[in-house]
Amino acid sequence: MKTINIALIGSGYGGVLHANGYRKVSKVPVKIKTVVDAYDLEKAQKLANNYGIENVSRNIEDILNDPEIDIVDICTPPMSHVDITMRALKAGKHVICEKPLTGYFGEEDDEKPIGIKVSKAKMYKKVIEQIEELKKVVDKSDKLFMYAENYVYCPAVTKAAEIIRNKKSKILLMKGEESLRGSSSPVAGQWDKTGGGSLIRIGSHPLTGILWLKQVEAAARNEKIDVVSVTADMGNTSSNLTQYEKRHLTSKPYDVEEFANVTLTFSDNTKAIVIASDNVLGGTKNYIEIYANDGTLMCNITPADNLKAYFLDQEGLENVEFSEMLPEKTGWNNLFVCDEILRGYVYELQDFVESVAYGRKPVSGFDLAYEAIKVIYAAYQSASEGRKIEL
Repeated sequence: MKTINIALIGSGYGGVLHANGYRKVSKVPVKIKTVVDAYDLEKAQKLANNYGIENVSRNIEDILNDPEIDIVDICTPPMSHVDITMRALKAGKHVICEKPLTGYFGEEDDEKPIGIKVSKAKMYKKVIEQIEELKKVVDKSDKLFMYAENYVYCPAVTKAAEIIRNKKSKILLMKGEESLRGSSSPVAGQWDKTGGGSLIRIGSHPLTGILWLKQVEAAARNEKIDVVSVTADMGNTSSNLTQYEKRHLTSKPYDVEEFANVTLTFSDNTKAIVIASDNVLGGTKNYIEIYANDGTLMCNITPADNLKAYFLDQEGLENVEFSEMLPEKTGWNNLFVCDEILRGYVYELQDFVESVAYGRKPVSGFDLAYEAIKVIYAAYQSASEGRKIEL
């Protein structure tokens, strides 16, 4: 079988996750041929050295013009996703795009800071216009657009989907959450860099997982189910804390939200709730709960309890990864075991590589990416205007 050649765009956290995931892809030969980073060639070279990547470049044109490259894997900040996706598809490359698909990052005449001064109704309108233009390019291309939403590939979530397909359950309520103690990114608090706060940065994961599960249900029951309205409440729950009181929290919101609570109403009158917070201590909290007419499914993603550890000191543990967003390794800890599998990264990339090799559609594609970003910006408008937004 022909080797699938990858060009990895971006050498940050997302790029490392994907590079590690490709090592575990089976059945299809795959190789990261080139890593591109326009801003930090030294970091890109380090990634290349660690993962045996042949080429390092600052220029995306190098990979767009390389006839051996099959897939352009976009792990850059979201403000560049649409532009790179369009260029890659027009160059005849398949595309893997990290979440979120896009966002509103400001226009030249916007009053600053945009997260406070720019109307969320304007943001919603502009984002929809942008993804409609992208949709035209995706629809016209004979190449695949693959949306890197790992929640869709978490074993707990895929097992729940299998059960829903076989029982043809009617899902009445879903609840999903991703919460942690803030981001390590220095620009996470700036709307013009991230397109929003906790909702788009971390809440997009459970939201997209919920949207996908609802479509699994719809297909199993031969129904058409859409999101018809969104109601949201958002805010900054740490705004009244002193600097000393904030010492254990890492979020630094400038013009974005730290907390989001979003309620979705579907066309079958069922509901879903998505929660995202940057002020939750105790490690990363990821789950989806499914309440159906004939059963309940609790998809616990992290923290898992496969391995628990108790230590009185951290000697010798400096290079041992315990879990995400837990600064200390003393006392009791729930350790991440096979994290890249339990959080879906390996199965995600396996699906994408197989889709290209065998000429089939990926589980997570453009429609899901489109729906997720539409709901996210409807939620921003709802929270800002204090009303339900009809889709």
